[in-house]
Amino acid sequence: MPAGAYVVDGKGKTVIPGLVDVHWHGPFGSDGIVPQHNWVTYASLAYGVTTLHDPSNDTDTVFAASELARAGMITAPRIFSTGTILYGANAPFTANIDSLEDARSHLRRMKAVGAFSVKSYNQPRRDQRQQVIAAARELGMMVVPEGGSLFEHNMTQVVDGHTGIEHSIPVARIYDDVRQLWKGTQVGYTPTLIVGYGGIWGENYWYDKTHVWDDKRLTGFVPREILDERSRRRVTAPDEEYNHFNNARIATELSREGVGVQVGAHGQREGLGAHWEIWMLTQGGMTPMEALRAATINGARYLGLDKDLGSLEPGKLADLVVLDANPLQDIHNSDDISIVVQNGRVYDSMTLDQIAPDKVKRAAFFFEKGQPAFAPGTSRTLLHVDD
Repeated sequence: MPAGAYVVDGKGKTVIPGLVDVHWHGPFGSDGIVPQHNWVTYASLAYGVTTLHDPSNDTDTVFAASELARAGMITAPRIFSTGTILYGANAPFTANIDSLEDARSHLRRMKAVGAFSVKSYNQPRRDQRQQVIAAARELGMMVVPEGGSLFEHNMTQVVDGHTGIEHSIPVARIYDDVRQLWKGTQVGYTPTLIVGYGGIWGENYWYDKTHVWDDKRLTGFVPREILDERSRRRVTAPDEEYNHFNNARIATELSREGVGVQVGAHGQREGLGAHWEIWMLTQGGMTPMEALRAATINGARYLGLDKDLGSLEPGKLADLVVLDANPLQDIHNSDDISIVVQNGRVYDSMTLDQIAPDKVKRAAFFFEKGQPAFAPGTSRTLLHVDD
């Protein structure tokens, strides 16, 4: 142990790797400006999400934020992204692909700005999606698609060899045809149970069954105007009407066939959503250890970062989470966090004050200074730029 090292008394505590959220959406900037203190990234890191992959964000801000985080100029999880999606539908940012050379052009463009992955989204023809994959193999890039809640699209995406399927397949049950098709491939599965297709989303379950507005850690990072309007007046339903149980069961079945299943919380409820994903996987039959692996090493392997992240081993980056209770005994202990360590920096989980190697008190957020969370007369969230 080096002289002067910060020592944590781990008696009675449990240490897990930093969480890897492979399908995370959130604002990194507004009007081309990246804030120095973004409550969204602080909240995610406070819940132990030390690495994230955003498969759809604004190219101009997400890669700027990624570089600022890498340089230690902003506090955030380690940020990776596809940047702007390769969108096949009519939009101001449509990516027209009618040949392999078109696909190469788009992927070279995204790689040049910092992407190691692209999102093939609603390209209407299968040959277009295949051209994106062919170009990605040449350039050494990941391709993550969405099937738009279309089961047939999902299955052809597996056959064609995408890096993984993002979002749940829109059925309540699978049979041997799907298991046999997917088994033995290297195509991963990120079910995003929080926004699971085919019924009531998993996110709504936690608003229904728990007092989200009273979560002590969450309320320290999320403006009240934003948290309360979503969490206090909740809709309720019987457990059997929540379809995420079915989505999670399918994820468990595929995982036990050897398919890589990883956690993606879609940016729904900053940081806490990753734990909801872990808990929902156990509702579908995963053991606590299987669910924790989905949130750590599986996600790192999916992103090609498992040589550096995802497990606690000599030579890997110092990303870890210290828990006050054992999640193997009760998976809901996964968010009983006391300390988050990212890249060797030690943070108090409740405040995100840095406590080692140097003591750095977190600057106050704009809403802690009495400023509003919404632009006057609009519903647009403000990401204030502090002094």
